[in-house]
Amino acid sequence: MTATSTRSARSADAVDPYALRNEDVKTAPRRFRDRFRYLGPGIVLSAAVVGSGELITTTALGAKAGFVLLWLVIISTGIKVWVQMELAQWSILTGKTALQGYSQVAPRTRRGSWINFLWILMDFAKILQRGGIIGGTVAALSIMFPVLGAPLETPSLVFWTIIVTGSVITLLASGRYSIVERVAFASVVAFTLITVGLAVVLPLTDFGYSTADIGSGMSFVLPAGAVGFAVAMFGLTGVGSDEMTTYTYWCIEKGYARWTGPDDGTEERAERAAGWIKVMRLDVLISWIICTLCTLSFYVIGASVLHPQGLVPEGDDMIVTLSRMYSDTMGQFGYWVFLVGAFGVLFSTLVASTASVPRLWTNTLAILGVFDWTDLRTRRRIISALTIVLPIIWAASFLVIKSPVVMVMIGGLGSAGFLIAVVIAVWTLRGQVDRRFRSSPLWTILLAFSSLAVTFIGVYSAMKVFGIEIG
Repeated sequence: MTATSTRSARSADAVDPYALRNEDVKTAPRRFRDRFRYLGPGIVLSAAVVGSGELITTTALGAKAGFVLLWLVIISTGIKVWVQMELAQWSILTGKTALQGYSQVAPRTRRGSWINFLWILMDFAKILQRGGIIGGTVAALSIMFPVLGAPLETPSLVFWTIIVTGSVITLLASGRYSIVERVAFASVVAFTLITVGLAVVLPLTDFGYSTADIGSGMSFVLPAGAVGFAVAMFGLTGVGSDEMTTYTYWCIEKGYARWTGPDDGTEERAERAAGWIKVMRLDVLISWIICTLCTLSFYVIGASVLHPQGLVPEGDDMIVTLSRMYSDTMGQFGYWVFLVGAFGVLFSTLVASTASVPRLWTNTLAILGVFDWTDLRTRRRIISALTIVLPIIWAASFLVIKSPVVMVMIGGLGSAGFLIAVVIAVWTLRGQVDRRFRSSPLWTILLAFSSLAVTFIGVYSAMKVFGIEIG
């Protein structure tokens, strides 16, 4: 590396992505094709969304309901993105993160609002969930490469837990967004090709589907007895409150807010903002396409391969049942394809969590008054430290802690409440935005439908915690 390139790299590292400065402004690309050069946050989001939930729950719903709810996949993954885009637009216009926005929602204190404290409660409860993501990743590696004993035995699991945790920490310890984006891109490409590829070639196997099957799945019919499946599908697919919140950080670190610049009230600034918001919306669109394709593929595979055999991924046999999607269609080769694909899906989710959660906790500490968020050096040190500490805690929870009922209930209630809280925050923060960015009646209607859908999901999730079923 030359001296000039070294100085450039150091200069780039010295730029605070969360600071709005006039010297950093950049005109957004005007041509549609040029906007693709500035995409990226949606790829990171896709790595988080198409994770263990889509692999397990969507496939299980397809196995239970067959093709009949295929149409709902498209709606359930698409209708929530309007809340996501509204929150991201606010971040681009203000240069502030979602958690900073939540701190402005009443009732609040000098150290954050009720939404910030709800997020803290929810994230503590998610330690076991993230430990489970590490556990799934480790299990796939232990089956493929059973070192230090038989597959899934303790010595093998401990060995691979150390390897997986260490590799994620090594990849992300620097805290650079560019590294997160590159790792997420590689993971998304891998699991998209594997998952969509299998769904496309299924008609060539003994478990092929016909155009009539696809047609029945796009008939917008909700059969009696399928209401529960439909509600579960609607709640479990697409972006959640965590992803909506984290997306604002990736948009800022990519540069959308910094390139927009501080709000000086000029028409030039408003035009830059409108341009970068268009780039963000294209980024969300591409992310939605990726998530929808993968979710549709998981659902079709479950409906085509598992449903006719009466196989539903449940309990301790979940991984074995899921592997049947591949081994029943492609033999032993398909079994290995599944393991590689499962590892890719789970590892991408782990990478996204390891990149995002330290940022959220660092921002929370700043909101609580522990340090000044504008102190770039301190902020980066805390993020780097948490990038090391948090995965170790998650890994330890996988190896040591059993899933306590109380923690699961707290996590469920926290997640449900946080979904509703995000909707409340979005409509509160929308009032702070220049009217020219919220004047479209169609956009308002779509945001209203999206908000109702997200609120419904939050209420349903709370009901599930208390064992109340719908349908």
